[in-house]
Amino acid sequence: MSYNILGDYIRKVDNKNKDLKVLNLQGLSMTKEFRKSTSNIVGTDLSKYKIVKQGQFCCDFMSVIRVHKLPVVLNNLGEDAIISPAYVVFEIIDKEILLPEYLMMWFRRSEFDRYADFRCDSSIRGGFQWEELCEVELPIPSTEKQREIVAQYEAVANKIKVNEQICEKLEATAQALYKQWFIDFEFPISKDSHPELFCHSELVEESTTKSYKSSGGKMVFNEELEKEIPEGWEIGLLSDLITVKYGKDYKHLNTGKIPLYGSGGIMSYVDSILYDKPSVLIPRKGSLNNILYIKTPFWSVDTMFYSIPKIENVLIYVFNVLSRMDFNSLNVGSAVPSMTTEYLNSMQILIPNEKTLKSFESELYKIEEYKISINKQNQKLTQLQSLLLSRLARLEG
Repeated sequence: MSYNILGDYIRKVDNKNKDLKVLNLQGLSMTKEFRKSTSNIVGTDLSKYKIVKQGQFCCDFMSVIRVHKLPVVLNNLGEDAIISPAYVVFEIIDKEILLPEYLMMWFRRSEFDRYADFRCDSSIRGGFQWEELCEVELPIPSTEKQREIVAQYEAVANKIKVNEQICEKLEATAQALYKQWFIDFEFPISKDSHPELFCHSELVEESTTKSYKSSGGKMVFNEELEKEIPEGWEIGLLSDLITVKYGKDYKHLNTGKIPLYGSGGIMSYVDSILYDKPSVLIPRKGSLNNILYIKTPFWSVDTMFYSIPKIENVLIYVFNVLSRMDFNSLNVGSAVPSMTTEYLNSMQILIPNEKTLKSFESELYKIEEYKISINKQNQKLTQLQSLLLSRLARLEG
């Protein structure tokens, strides 16, 4: 097996946005993808920002020592983008020898990030810089072999993306049902549950179900919400429905089958269980809006809260309530947004009667089950991606 020095195949690029033709400002994520920048650029001189053209790479060398990985992204957006002048842009010298997509696969390997972290500690220059990147060694097979490898990887990546789109549609359906039931109060009722709202005329054949509010369901004014809510419902605290618990650090990241959750989602798979019953996970730091409903055993780290229900048939309702909230707005101006148990426990929440909660849980059960099955499939596909990436090191040059 022969390895090649990466520095022989790449070169720096430094094109500034001098004429201000590019306004697509992007940031770099820890998952090695572009993310739309949320920075306030009012009054910012964008002519000093760097242009990343299609097929070029950009990276943030400064983050390696802090996050123990190199945020590096290949621009495959289909258009030019601009990035912070603090980042480095580079390109492949000859794409007939080394494909950008193949190189990006090498950068996605966990082994590459461990190497970058190691070189960061051992470098006499202090950190992982351009020189260290150029010293990376990797196998470079024929372009035909590279295309075959990339095609396999992208087929898996595309399947993951399709599954994510299905989950988004399912989530939109769930949110629409939530609005219908708990915002518009048009949840379905039957003759058995509300016989007073059904006409018993023999001349009229009525439906066996109706919608509560539009059918004349009794509403009462609630002072806390300053609006009418269905009779028998009340305003309480989130802590009336769930107990919020801290996740715990996982010291030994040995490979297993139990998903390990952080605020960004699944971090890895381990062989220990923190909690083995259905739960709603709430980020404590970072991506605060990434609320998760989990039905299988899991471990969550200390940047994530998990919850234990206090009553039956409440978790799917709690998940939908929290998913509609913009928690990221809590920490405007903070470098790392954070959530507290005090805030969560003091949250006022609409508490429907038990019969409605049970009906809603039953209505959304199939949707959540389908989402969970798709997420499980994506977990396996992600593991397959990792396997494909690890095999790159065993390729013949």
